[in-house]
Amino acid sequence: MPAKSLLLSRNDLDFLLHDWLNVEALTARTRFTDHSRESFDDIIDLCHDIAEAHFATHNKKNDTREPELVDGQVRLNPEVKDALDKVVAAGLLAATADSAIGGLQLPCVIQSACSAWFSAANTATWGYAFLTMANANLLLAHGSAEQIDRFVRPMFDGRFHGTMCLSEPEAGSSLADITTRAEPRAEGTYRIFGTKMWISAGDHELGQNIVHLVLARIPGAPAGVKGLSLFLVPKYLVGSDGTIGERNDVVLGGLNHKMGQRGITNTLLNFGEGKHLPLGEAGAVGELVGAPNRGLAVMFHMMNEARIGVGASATALGYTGYLKSLDYARTRLQGRLPTDKEPSSPQVPLIAHADVRRMLLAQKSYVEGALGLTLYAAKLIDDQRTAETDEERDRLGLLLDVLTPIVKSWPSQWCLHANDLAIQIHGGYGYTREYDVEQHYRDNRLNPIHEGTHGIQAIDLLGRKTAIADGAGLRALESLLQNSVNRARAVGGEAAHLAGQLGAALTRLADVTRRLHAEPDLTTRLANASIYLEATGHIVLAWIWLEQFLAASVREDDLGGGKRAAARYFYRYELPKTGPWLEVLATVDRTTLDMSPNWF
Repeated sequence: MPAKSLLLSRNDLDFLLHDWLNVEALTARTRFTDHSRESFDDIIDLCHDIAEAHFATHNKKNDTREPELVDGQVRLNPEVKDALDKVVAAGLLAATADSAIGGLQLPCVIQSACSAWFSAANTATWGYAFLTMANANLLLAHGSAEQIDRFVRPMFDGRFHGTMCLSEPEAGSSLADITTRAEPRAEGTYRIFGTKMWISAGDHELGQNIVHLVLARIPGAPAGVKGLSLFLVPKYLVGSDGTIGERNDVVLGGLNHKMGQRGITNTLLNFGEGKHLPLGEAGAVGELVGAPNRGLAVMFHMMNEARIGVGASATALGYTGYLKSLDYARTRLQGRLPTDKEPSSPQVPLIAHADVRRMLLAQKSYVEGALGLTLYAAKLIDDQRTAETDEERDRLGLLLDVLTPIVKSWPSQWCLHANDLAIQIHGGYGYTREYDVEQHYRDNRLNPIHEGTHGIQAIDLLGRKTAIADGAGLRALESLLQNSVNRARAVGGEAAHLAGQLGAALTRLADVTRRLHAEPDLTTRLANASIYLEATGHIVLAWIWLEQFLAASVREDDLGGGKRAAARYFYRYELPKTGPWLEVLATVDRTTLDMSPNWF
């Protein structure tokens, strides 16, 4: 096991993976029979080592030396490529892919644990790898065999990189208003014309090619999202034999300068502006992925992976900030306890003060709870992939669907708050660049925004995920939580007390959800969707903490004591917040709707 780290707690990872989720049991399933607990632990150790030695070492440099556009090319800190080359050499870009394509065929839950090290160490550099993996995974699921050979294999080899191109300058998150068009050509390709905005990793020189996945409209397509198709548009054309050809008509329009995550390029891309003439004609050459007008459904494969990944990244950034503030609180001497009125007595460490311990305990409950949530969601993907019956696969899919907005948004909100508390514990020093915690806050501030804002996730949860299949997803979630409540009640003692609180909150949530779904006016029903997301998220995290409390019940070491204390904190300080939130929701309140824009 590696030495104690300020990125993540390996002890906590082991507890969550082995004591709680029992990931070793996955090795009994056909897909994972080549693995063992030892192989899981070895690859997590390797990721820790690479993250510490090659990612964390240039995190601050990424922040202070943003990518530059020099003579038409993007110039990056060279340490970015060095770090990514180490990831490629370890085979990690194909971590979950089938062995037939060169993958390690690891469970998603192990890959998620591995990714957490990199996100905590340097989320910007890791972003290049993450987007490439998500792009490749989409093509594995929806691309043709030829597209997999020509594009996925080079991505796994680290020669090609990947992006996702959805937003446009005038459309933003409103994908129904996308105007990028795709004109068909006789040979079966398309010419893409339009502008895409906020494209992470949109241009760089880290490899030989960049594979853009672009949403666009074929002429005559239906209006709105039902008329969107998905296209594979490489920076350089690729022949049928895999050889790299001429430059495609994809042009970098500019670099965006961000508050955080500055080490990964964020770009405006122009498709088809005519600067390059591939095959003698203006227009970016693109290949259709999936069926026409099914682009958004196909793209959701990558978007959902990205949403879970965003929650995991937010968790990792919150976690490393927590550990660094904990280390600071243990070593920084300041003040004396209220009972000590003697000015000549020695100062005490910050952690001796009750309010500092409150802030540390809050962070611990957020980040360790969020890590449990993201790992659980990743294991759901494994369970769904290896389910023995279609019925079980569908049930797990519905559960994952209803959890995905929570997995994306809850860590993005509350692990960001953990970063805020980490700064507060550092005091004035936390507000300076001398310490890491202010960068972690800035890096994490993006996560409630991209891959679907907090409000969009809220509308998705209340408006779609809890309603589809006549509420089957919500019933699956209720059943999951209720089973834990029943187990804890059977244990008795403090576990039963916590179970009673969670059971009451779950019953109230179910009642309020039915009340909201009964509201005939859609605008009124969704007006307070963000409050619904936050209430549901807190109840789900209370379930995570009940599960951790039960898993830690046999442990009498510091980890077990810490888990029980964090669970108590969450139930006494956080779960009660859901009461007022649910009360507002139960009244189907219209305060925000009744506020005239003219009154602001």
